[in-house]
Amino acid sequence: MNEIRLGVNIDHIATLRNARGENDPSLLEMAFEVIDGGADSLTMHLREDRRHIRDEDVHEIRKHSKVPLNLEMAVTDEMIRFALGLRPKSVCLVPENREEITTEGGLDVSSMSSKIKDAVRLFKAEDIKVFLFVEPDRETLKISADTQANGVELHTGSYARNFLHEAARQRELHRLEDAAHAAKSQGLELHAGHGLNYVNTVSMKHIVGLTEVNTGHAIISRALKTGLSRAVSEMKELLR
Repeated sequence: MNEIRLGVNIDHIATLRNARGENDPSLLEMAFEVIDGGADSLTMHLREDRRHIRDEDVHEIRKHSKVPLNLEMAVTDEMIRFALGLRPKSVCLVPENREEITTEGGLDVSSMSSKIKDAVRLFKAEDIKVFLFVEPDRETLKISADTQANGVELHTGSYARNFLHEAARQRELHRLEDAAHAAKSQGLELHAGHGLNYVNTVSMKHIVGLTEVNTGHAIISRALKTGLSRAVSEMKELLR
């Protein structure tokens, strides 16, 4: 079984910094701590309202990070232009609602397929890998493959919310496993993320074909007790 890569979302560090309107904690300094803990990539979601990550944050991390940057972004003309100028290693196209606290579900690939295809074409022309944040659904994965995206990130929110209820947990885990088989059959690289923590992440190791897990909130929360670098290394250890 291959070791699953760990992508760490650092948006929540920016949220803490912005609470005082200053620059403490330093996002770049904390990014180095995350990397020292063993993160394989850094994820940043540049929202249209800039509620946490700012443009200058992304440029600074892109310039100084020793690991690849994964930019989460809405499928809008503004974000596409920004990402093409930034040239991160990869982008993950996500739905975005101004009223939501965090991303609430997968991308509606069916209704947005034309816009997504255009974005995928532009990104791949610049050697930027493209992933779609989607629900673990076979039909959605088929449509995702039709966009020519490199892969998908399965939304694990429902699995995480139902983890303490055995029957529901098993049902959601089966959905993820079934989606993983569908992704493989469609030639899509497979990632997973949302709501994953130090308990429910362990089951991810049993999903055949999963190459990367992305999580952030649980790591930043644990860092209050252990320190950031150790919090990352403990999550990394769970994926071995």
